[in-house]
Formats: sequence, C-alpha cells, structure tokens
Amino acid sequence: MVFSSHLFLFYFLPLVLLLYYAAPRRGRHLVLTLCSYWFYGWANPLFVFLMLFSTLVDYVCGLFISGNWDGRHDRLLEEGGARTSTQRVALVVAIVTNLGLLGFFKYFNFGVDSLNGLGQAFGVPGLQLDLAFRITLPLGISFYTFQSMSYTIDVFRGHARPIRNFIDFACYVSMFPQLVAGPIIRFQEVSEQLRQRSHTLEKFARGSAFLAMGLAKKVLLANPCGKVADTVFDAGSAGILESWYGLFAYAFQIYFDFSAYSDMAIGLGLMLGFVFAKNFDSPYCSRSITEFWRRWHISLSSWLRDYLYIPLGGNRRGPVRTYINLALVMLLGGLWHGASWNFVIWGAIHGGMLCFERFMGRRSPYHFLPDAARVMLTFLLVNLGWVFFRAADLPAAVAFCRSLVGLATPVPNEVLLGGVIYQPYYLATFAIAALVVWTAPQTWDWTRRITPFKAVVILALFLLSLVVLSTQAFNPFIYFIF
Repeated sequence: MVFSSHLFLFYFLPLVLLLYYAAPRRGRHLVLTLCSYWFYGWANPLFVFLMLFSTLVDYVCGLFISGNWDGRHDRLLEEGGARTSTQRVALVVAIVTNLGLLGFFKYFNFGVDSLNGLGQAFGVPGLQLDLAFRITLPLGISFYTFQSMSYTIDVFRGHARPIRNFIDFACYVSMFPQLVAGPIIRFQEVSEQLRQRSHTLEKFARGSAFLAMGLAKKVLLANPCGKVADTVFDAGSAGILESWYGLFAYAFQIYFDFSAYSDMAIGLGLMLGFVFAKNFDSPYCSRSITEFWRRWHISLSSWLRDYLYIPLGGNRRGPVRTYINLALVMLLGGLWHGASWNFVIWGAIHGGMLCFERFMGRRSPYHFLPDAARVMLTFLLVNLGWVFFRAADLPAAVAFCRSLVGLATPVPNEVLLGGVIYQPYYLATFAIAALVVWTAPQTWDWTRRITPFKAVVILALFLLSLVVLSTQAFNPFIYFIF
C-alpha cells in the first residue's frame, strides 16, 4: 500500500484516524500498532513476523541494558558511565541480530552473484554456487532495523530512557507513516512523545498541508520527471542533450519522490500528534558535497554520523584516519541503499569528494567561485553520482557515462527518443521542477502558518493531484526498494 493511492487516501487513512481518535488515550498506541502491522503486511503478511522478531529482540535487550526487571525500566542510565558485561552483551546481541537480518535478506543474493562472477572471471567453477532459490527483500527492512537498533544504542549510551510498555515500543518501530521509506526516526527523538504528546487542531491542519504538498510533489512532479528519466535510461543509447536531460530529470525525480514521501510521513505523524524532524533542506542549493550531505536525507546522514562515523573515531584520530572513516561510512552508506556494485561506486564517489573537500579546506575550488557557480558545480557532481544510482548495472552505467560525452553507439530507436521526451507536458514539468528546486520555499517553512490563501493553494494542489493520480498507473516510491 502506498501513500499516493486512492486506497490509502480514501479508505485506510480515514479508518485509521477514526479508530485512533475514538480509542481511549491508553489504547491509541495499540490501535496504531495494529493498523501499522496491517499496513506493512498488505504486500506480504509474512514480513510482519520478521519485523515483530526484530522488535522483540531490541525490547528484551533494552530491558537487560536498563538493568531493571521490576517494573521500573524507565531509569535513565548515566551517560558515559561504566556498563556491566550483561549490558554490553545485550547491546551486541541487538546489533548483531539487526545487522544479521539486514545482511541476510538484503545481501545474500548479491553475495552469491558476486561469488559466481569471480568464479567465472577467474575460470574456477568450483567457486560458483548453483542455488535454485532467491531471497525476497522485505519492504522497509533497511529503515526499521536502523530505527529499532537505535533504541538499544540510545539506552546503552544514556541518551534515552528505556521504555516500559512493549506496545509503546512496537508502535515506535512499526509506525506506518515512516515505516517503509523513512525518515529514520531515532528513539531519543520521540521517546518523550511516546509517553505524552498533544493533539491539536493546529498540528492536524499542518499535517494535512504536509500530506497534500507531498502528494503534489509525487504525482505532479516526480512521476512525470521519472517518465523522462526511465525513457532515456532504458533507451540503450541517446545523444548528449537527451542524456543530460534524462539525467537531470532523474535528479528531480528522486528528490521530489523521496522528499514527497518524507513530507507525507511528517504530515501523517503530525495528524497523530507526533513531531518528526526535517529530512530534506533544499539539498540542490548546496555549495559543496559536504553541505549536500547536511541537507539530503538528513535522518540517514545524521544516523551514520552518530552511530558509525563518530564511534569509528570521527575526526579525533588524525587526518588519515578521518579520511578512512569518511570513505568507509560513505561506502557502507552506498551499500545500505542497495546490494549492487553500482551503489558501492556511488558511495565511493561521494566518499572521495568528501575527503577531497576536507583535504583542500579553503583551498578548494569552491572557495574561488561565486555562490551560484558553486551550487551548479555541486549539482553537476551529484548528478554524475546519480548515473550509478539509477543505472540497472555497471555496464549500463558506463554506457550512459559515454553518452554524456557523445561517445555512445547509435541505435535505431534514438531518433524516436526525442519525440517522447520533448513533449510540451514533460518540458513544462521539468521547468516547474527546476523552479521549485531553486526558488520555492520548503514545505517545512511554508506550512508553519496556514493562511486562508495558503489553504486555497493547498486544497487546489490536492484536488489536482487526485485528478492526475487517477490517470497514472501504480507508482510506488523509489525508496521502497531500499
């Protein structure tokens, strides 16, 4: 079930809101948890048991870490204080279990294919594994394992109080607004809200605005840009102009698609009384790759910083170790996005750029350019990385890079490509997308105060989105596959 569907908007969401607000306060988390399991199990009910298992492991490990089994589990541990061997073992069990689940379901097929590729390349058939089965990737496992794991880590560090009620914790892990594609909500960010939060008309109104604006981003901008990108990337060959047009279209698609989901998740959270943090901050206005990662998918970049980069030593162990840490974190971040060498290369590109910018400091070329040129240069570099993110495999990525510089081998259907992607509708959408990216205010800021004029605009965009949605086929969000 996807947010941008009539099933969700007209049936599931109204029913959930009715049940949630009709339930007594103490029963609302149970209602929300059951509805979230229903939402998650819509595609495959078996995936629910996997998420429930991960939830149980982290909850029990949290009890061991808290050191209390007598009903007083909400004691905040001393930050930086000594931890017992039991607490450390509980933390290790939680981390190994979550990473083990993520590693098996996400990387088993990748590992088998890589091993078979090595065996074939080096002429060693004995290395190859002839397996008849394949592992199906559970929806959203990359997101909820990180969320669930953050609980035990936050409790162990003394950054959050352990939770007493299992239903409250299950609600945190499974909450449907951000379950499948984020943002990654860390436990310390919502721990107090799980205990007590307000439900106001102002929150609900702003949440509705977030939902409408996110739907408009997805349906009116991301999907048409995606059509252009898909046509160019799947063409097999394209001219220079068509290749760059398709690449920029993909840059707009992935931004509007993912920020649309984040907007809708934040909006749904507000409608249920939760306040989630901002996940995008006009990333294509960044003046460097370093700044880009402060603005793009903020919940992931901050998670990797706090739970991986800093524990590895961050920048506290000298410049060489800092560069190694940066590169390693971005490589793992690339692998987090998908089990493919393309994602490893994408992570390596960004890791290399982060290291370069840190090494150059104020000597970086960025510091000798006007702001507008820095923004455009950063956008160009990000787009070169998107080639590997979008291409089906490594040969396809290399072929597309060749087309960007006019070295692609012509194919018979290349002449027809322009007739598809240069239609006035797609060109107009592309221009509007660019205008929104570089000039429009962010949803986060624009919805702080809903005036009558803004209400009319929001309603108009919502109605237009519904009309256009009825003409589009099933279109899940890009990050569902991660």
